[in-house]
Amino acid sequence: MISDSDDALNWDGDEGAAPAAPSPTASGAKASAPTDGPSDDPALPDGWNAVGKGSEAVGRVESEGSERASLSTAMLLTVGIVGGIYLLFSIGWVVGGLRLKPLANLIVADAMYVPWFVLAVAAPALWFLAVWVLTRAKAAWIRIGLLLLGVVLLVPWPFVTVGVIGS
Repeated sequence: MISDSDDALNWDGDEGAAPAAPSPTASGAKASAPTDGPSDDPALPDGWNAVGKGSEAVGRVESEGSERASLSTAMLLTVGIVGGIYLLFSIGWVVGGLRLKPLANLIVADAMYVPWFVLAVAAPALWFLAVWVLTRAKAAWIRIGLLLLGVVLLVPWPFVTVGVIGS
């Protein structure tokens, strides 16, 4: 009889089988890549192959394009810092744009000012999203370069020139 704590380690129908000894791949060693051919084991569903020695482990066969490379620590830190700068830029566009609105009402109507104000507030987030999606398969230096270009181009000039208090 299998206890409740051992129940999580077994599949349904394995009541009579003894628990398998841990394999060398379970101790932290890298597992071998899945085979590309169809599985010889009729018990496995379509698209699944046995991985490792024999049928110790079962893994889903992934297409070559579905594997993603993880980001390095330096890249994660850089993306996080630049993302924080973009968030501050959006806040700066809100504060600076609201301070600039009374002066802008002398020149343009609200129907012209509000859409451009909303676009200016959303521009840093849109730039970040566009760079993130469009540079997915590119080198890391291209992604960083475009993110830093956005930092230069999207400076909230109404906030920089007028500030919170204004003059």
